[in-house]
Amino acid sequence: MQAENKKNNIKVLSLGCRLNALEAEKIRSFLAPTLDCAILVNTCAVTAEAERQSGQAVRKLARENPTAPIFVTGCAATRNADLFANIPNSMVIPNANKMNPGAYADALANAPCDFSAPKILKFSHPAPSLSKQFIQVQNGCNHDCTYCVTRLLRGPAVSFSYADILADARQAVENGFHEVVLTGVDTASYARDGMLISDVCAGLLRDVPGIQRLRISSFDPASPQVFKILDLTHNDARMMPHMHLSMQSGSDEVLRAMRRRHTADTVRKIVQYAGDNITFSWDIICGFPGETDGLFSDTMNLARELRPIKIHAFPFSARPRTVAADMPNQINRGIAKQRVHEISAAADKIRDEFMTAHIGQHVPVLVEQHNTARTPHDIPVKINGAPIAARTICTVKLVDIRDGEYIGTVA
Repeated sequence: MQAENKKNNIKVLSLGCRLNALEAEKIRSFLAPTLDCAILVNTCAVTAEAERQSGQAVRKLARENPTAPIFVTGCAATRNADLFANIPNSMVIPNANKMNPGAYADALANAPCDFSAPKILKFSHPAPSLSKQFIQVQNGCNHDCTYCVTRLLRGPAVSFSYADILADARQAVENGFHEVVLTGVDTASYARDGMLISDVCAGLLRDVPGIQRLRISSFDPASPQVFKILDLTHNDARMMPHMHLSMQSGSDEVLRAMRRRHTADTVRKIVQYAGDNITFSWDIICGFPGETDGLFSDTMNLARELRPIKIHAFPFSARPRTVAADMPNQINRGIAKQRVHEISAAADKIRDEFMTAHIGQHVPVLVEQHNTARTPHDIPVKINGAPIAARTICTVKLVDIRDGEYIGTVA
């Protein structure tokens, strides 16, 4: 109980991916018993803008909390430690040491600042209240995509033991979570003790009956495991019928330049195998070096053909030490942003048509906060009526669409 109370004095700001947030909570847990007061910032470097925002956030926290120790870790801190070196009361912990409690003790012992009376004066980043439990199954990546700095900063792929994953899943159910999401840098590459990621999913569905909904945060379409995951989805209703694919482009020429390991036809086969009841979302990089209007049209046409219900599109950002940063035919950022707008609008239209086709249906939803819930296809639903507790699974009737959300009533 004492450690739990002290946890309130370890404030966490996590930037970037969900994996960062999950790791930050683990770090907070092992810092709580030993520190009375600290701020942890887990930074992101996936784009230049993410790195800039990481530096801006730490500088602001240092100004507002001049006597509090600030531990800065994550990808931006690992890639560009100098960005944080001159910020008062901040200490950089690179990714290689971020899960090592001793690294934080050593940093504090060697800090030039006086932290004898630490105090957090202002911290306006409330911890998110989650309705689902994220569980990390692996870290790192063994691939060599030309645009990606994350693989350089997190190192080679390391898969966690099934025993640890199983323990986390059982703890999640014990804590009242009905939905579990498996996450990592490259979840599709999971391989340990003769198990692949589909074996982990099947094992959890078998060994933890309390899991009512299971998802994978993101998946590499080049992995043959995608078909095993789809088989699970066809055969067990607890495996959610929505998958996020790390596509990056729909043009085979651009995919080759990216050193991605799939083609447009790979994804066609995945969608065909999935059938009508499984939906997909995509990541798309717009404005990759050499992406002509025609090559971008290939991506647009593939989206219209395969109809992902959501696309997370973002402009290409040249990251230092990556091959793509030095490629010829760099695309004007204004053009890249326009392409983001175009493909996002196309995806919104596809999503609207999908949602409209399901009006009147009864679907089970997971309630989050303030009567907002998520369908099995990961679409938000605003539920009319009396308040419903977060993490509740209930059936609603989809009656309308407003601002990209379903409106539902409890069935």
